[in-house]
Amino acid sequence: MTSIWAETVDLPSFPTLKGNVETEVAVIGGGLAGILTADALRREGVKVLVLEADRLGSGQTGGTTAKLTAQHGLKYHQLIQDLGMAAAAQYAWANLGAVRRLRKLVEERHICCDLEDCTSFLYTTGAPGLLQEEFDACQALQMDVFLTGDTELPFAVQALGLRDQARFHPLKLLAALAEDLTIYEHSRVLTVEGRDIATDQGRVTAERIVFACHYPFINAPGYYFARQHQERSYVLALRGAAALRDCYLGIDENGLSFRSWNVYLLLGGGGHRTGENRQGGKYDLLRQAARRFWPGCQTAAAWSAQDCIPMDGVPYIGLYSGSRPDWLVATGFQKWGMTSSVLASEILCDLALGRTPMADSAVFSPQRFHATASAKQLAKDTAHAVRGLGRRVLEPGRIPAEALPEGHGGVVEVDGEKLGVYRAEDGQVYAVPVKCPHLGCQLEWNPDEKSWDCPCHGSRFDYQGRLLEGPAQTDL
Repeated sequence: MTSIWAETVDLPSFPTLKGNVETEVAVIGGGLAGILTADALRREGVKVLVLEADRLGSGQTGGTTAKLTAQHGLKYHQLIQDLGMAAAAQYAWANLGAVRRLRKLVEERHICCDLEDCTSFLYTTGAPGLLQEEFDACQALQMDVFLTGDTELPFAVQALGLRDQARFHPLKLLAALAEDLTIYEHSRVLTVEGRDIATDQGRVTAERIVFACHYPFINAPGYYFARQHQERSYVLALRGAAALRDCYLGIDENGLSFRSWNVYLLLGGGGHRTGENRQGGKYDLLRQAARRFWPGCQTAAAWSAQDCIPMDGVPYIGLYSGSRPDWLVATGFQKWGMTSSVLASEILCDLALGRTPMADSAVFSPQRFHATASAKQLAKDTAHAVRGLGRRVLEPGRIPAEALPEGHGGVVEVDGEKLGVYRAEDGQVYAVPVKCPHLGCQLEWNPDEKSWDCPCHGSRFDYQGRLLEGPAQTDL
């Protein structure tokens, strides 16, 4: 499904990499983090190129709701508890600075990307205790926050606002930044060894390599597959709904996200761990909420995106691994990829140039490990991986292939072999291996997206087995 962003901008096209190329820095990933990093390096006079597996902005940047804010859910109370006041302050001020820097970049270069200032709100329809805790934490960090019961939402809430944040059109920004860059599309990186990058049609040799591809697909060193998981959420672009000045995110279970752009209201929600949506119905839940709040509104676009969730709630931005001094990484953006991309571009540019990175960068170092903050999530992620592997080995198929209704998919057993089977609306049957080629977990059917999703590490494939998202690098 296509986002409203992709439907309202014509992105430039770029060639596929062919042959052998040498460069100073190679950036893997043509989303906002990769393009901002490449742009920053270009402005420093560095010879840089970008390798994109599909089209520019075809990943999470094209699926974001594009809120530019340092308010990342109920973040700061937990950070102070888990990591301490100093680390929480680094996180807060780095993200507040990212908002200012992107605003400045857009203004100085006269980029038309519909950037508008706004207040960012967290809201609850229940008891305000968690908001009060977050308010106290933000005030201790000298953030410009306030509590209120007066919002634009069509229902009663208590809300925590953070002033001077922003929202924008992510693909308009991406298109403008890409104009002066060397970019290769449809050039999926298959392997990286030292300074050598291999795609299916060409090779790159680079002095520095930046992994800005959402999820690092090289398992070792770094072991990012064991340090984060992926979650998916859903968005509708509505016509005939409210026009909201500000941005809103619900903190309750099944809370919703709201922001306006142009004549559309973007309504988001339905989040779940990737690979755990066997029953489906996420878009239907959003449509029901839309009709409840704004009867007569219409859906102009519907799409989903997914995010890497780090164990301790802080992105990994910096050196990929101590054993790979020429590799850099940005991942674990935890649903806040716009500010995180700006941060990543500054930190990675400095590191690629051999400079000391910004003062608040230490909290994002991939070489950190916070036992208290990470242990609980590590146990959960490990249990998910064990279950995913166990399903493939121990569980029988769930339904006979002939019993699948049209338009549905499921895990079936045929002649003793497990297969993922989808029966299309026209009766055509599509069968694929149910083993994820990344690390072997059993894939699960996502009826909302008609995709096979990995519950362990978040790889996704369409019903014909074509790779949609990594860390897997091959089709089924």
